[in-house]
Amino acid sequence: QVQLVESGGGWVQTGGSLRLSCAASARTFSIYAMGWFRQAPGKEREFVAAIAWSFGITYYADSVKGRITITRDNAKKTVFLQMNRLKPEDAAVYYCAAETMRGTYSYTGSYDYWGQGTQVTVSS
Repeated sequence: QVQLVESGGGWVQTGGSLRLSCAASARTFSIYAMGWFRQAPGKEREFVAAIAWSFGITYYADSVKGRITITRDNAKKTVFLQMNRLKPEDAAVYYCAAETMRGTYSYTGSYDYWGQGTQVTVSS
């Protein structure tokens, strides 16, 4: 069984920073890509960023480009989301997800495994 465990959420003021982590646990788990999505109350889950595992190619939603960076640690099967210059509209539950076969990085249906989510609150 594959588990994705997120950490690093919390409360921050506008303009502040947070770093989220997501560790994947499974011995035979083969990752093609990992992504971060977020869901605010009353809204659909939306794509934030993704990283192709082998080559480290990254993808970002336009709304976060230049403020948020996704990186990974291959050996530890961990992906990070460094979020800077946070805005109130970034507040949401953030989910990490893992894709085992090539799909559309921004599409929730491409991902096979999901974490439980971590809350990010940004106060104005």
